[in-house]
Amino acid sequence: MSNTRNYDVVVVGAGNAALCAAISAKEGGARVLVLERGPLEKRGGNSFFTDGAIRVAYNNLDAIRKVIPELTDEESELIVMPEYTESDYYNDLMRVTGGQSNPELAKQLVTKSYETIAWMRDQGIKFELNYENQSFVQDGKRNFWGGLPIKTEDKGVGLMRQLFARTEEIGIDVWYDSRAVELVSENNTISGVVVEKDQTMVTVQTSGVILACGGFEANKKMRSENIGEEWEAAIVRGTEFNTGDGISIAMAVGAQKFGQWSGCHSIGTDYNAPKVGDFTKPGDIFKKHSYPYSVMLNNEGKRFVDEGADLRNYTYAKYGREVLKQPGHVAYQIYDAQVRPMLRKEYDLEEATIYKADTLGELASLLPVNQTQFLKTIEEYNSAVQDGEYRPAEKDGKGTKGITPPKSNWALRIEQGPFYAFPVTCGITFSFGGLHVDTTGHVLNKEEQPIKGLFAAGEMIGGIFYENYPGGSGLMSGAVFGKLAGSSAAHYVQEKVEAVNNH
Repeated sequence: MSNTRNYDVVVVGAGNAALCAAISAKEGGARVLVLERGPLEKRGGNSFFTDGAIRVAYNNLDAIRKVIPELTDEESELIVMPEYTESDYYNDLMRVTGGQSNPELAKQLVTKSYETIAWMRDQGIKFELNYENQSFVQDGKRNFWGGLPIKTEDKGVGLMRQLFARTEEIGIDVWYDSRAVELVSENNTISGVVVEKDQTMVTVQTSGVILACGGFEANKKMRSENIGEEWEAAIVRGTEFNTGDGISIAMAVGAQKFGQWSGCHSIGTDYNAPKVGDFTKPGDIFKKHSYPYSVMLNNEGKRFVDEGADLRNYTYAKYGREVLKQPGHVAYQIYDAQVRPMLRKEYDLEEATIYKADTLGELASLLPVNQTQFLKTIEEYNSAVQDGEYRPAEKDGKGTKGITPPKSNWALRIEQGPFYAFPVTCGITFSFGGLHVDTTGHVLNKEEQPIKGLFAAGEMIGGIFYENYPGGSGLMSGAVFGKLAGSSAAHYVQEKVEAVNNH
């Protein structure tokens, strides 16, 4: 191959945000190249590993049926679907980020969410109802809750398969094993990107570059420097290729850092999960997300969080780091026979690590914990449980009294054998710190002016998530800002061509 190529727009990355950007740029009339650092069999970035839940603002079930037209009238009759308005979404985002989410970016994410889902549907992406994790049956009807009723068909695998199919169908070129190592720029204007491909350096001349290749979560050194030394021990839940390349090459041409560089999305995941995402076991199969119904103890036999503080959707992205802080970076979710049948599907998979015993004493003896303290903690917890109606699908206020930390909801005594322990550690999903980007995807420099021809989308955008995030908003943010960045890049290229022609 010659060592220079020419495209209107180059997209760095090949996950959800990147391919939404590529498709959007192509729709805008641009000749587009996608660069995937991984090989063909490891394509798709973090999006490949996602469970597929995508958070969108919608008015009612009719709005959802436009996105999932396969839903029949008969099925719809049996569904109770509370509305989830733009203000609900915005308020959830602000609540879980402690009011720190950048209001302009947050508003853009929320107000563009529904039209972006509809656009994805037009591109051949199929959605389905998230029956399994976001609904319960009551009086013969399926009740949805938590503002997260939609997921992509066949999880992240299906999403990426359909996005790649669309990319191919409309004639977008994809290079595999191709790593962007440098942006070519002069006078605050991008003119190309240097790519390491087949052990050679290729310069792709282009007017527009969209960076959508994730954060630095798979880079031990950057994790340690920015989030904390203990983060070297975290399992990487997604792709091994998200090592901060896009952030580094953008900063080299003057891009501004933005957002919470000391924060990340992390979860409690199976203690024996792979150290990086395993492409032969896609989907989110190692997570352990029924912890609101558990009592969670560390090696010292002590509790360390309020397991029932809120619905899972609003605590799971921050409780991983609480597990990481524990001795040995491990915790044990404890359940009894009353609760075991209610646990999510991932607890029944052959990949799940599980300890089972007929008595609590036997269970403690199977675990590397302080057995005396373990049994004392559970005894104190059982004594603190207050009466009330146990309602696992909503915050039931059935809590504890007189222990620290409390358990605010779903507090049942752990008293009916057999008893179960699931060991978990911390898995990092993506870093929250990224680049400063405006609401249409332009990357800003230190003077907060756009770097001409440089755009970003997905996990590379800083300033949206802080400390925590509402479940499903990562995929939505990737799609919204990917579509916007693609459209902005195509528009920028077109204006540039017109300016040259008119000169």
